[in-house]
Amino acid sequence: VQLQASGGGLVLAGGSLRPSCAASGRTFSSYGMGWFRQAPGKERELVAASSRSGSSTYYVDSVKGRFTISRDNARNTAYLQMNSLKSEDTAVYYCAATMGTYYAARTYNYWGQGTLVTVSS
Repeated sequence: VQLQASGGGLVLAGGSLRPSCAASGRTFSSYGMGWFRQAPGKERELVAASSRSGSSTYYVDSVKGRFTISRDNARNTAYLQMNSLKSEDTAVYYCAATMGTYYAARTYNYWGQGTLVTVSS
């Protein structure tokens, strides 16, 4: 599967962004989908993940209640709705796909290019 992320940008603290991840290739619904982020000087972390159907999700504690992952299997696209953004959310965000356990970061082996999210305070 090939992944193409888009929708990052510059936003003021408290604002919202909705990056998307378009997939092509093998059947999109066969993959769990995740959004990772990597801030300067920090390790990459799994921020949000969705099961193949979208019925189950995972969020890292720091984004719970602010971020929502969703997917449209008919459009082969995943989304990350980010609300109430904080300066500490500034990072390069990557979408990724796995045929393994969707909430386990180590299982992801298909990656899109990153999209930069900058939150200005």
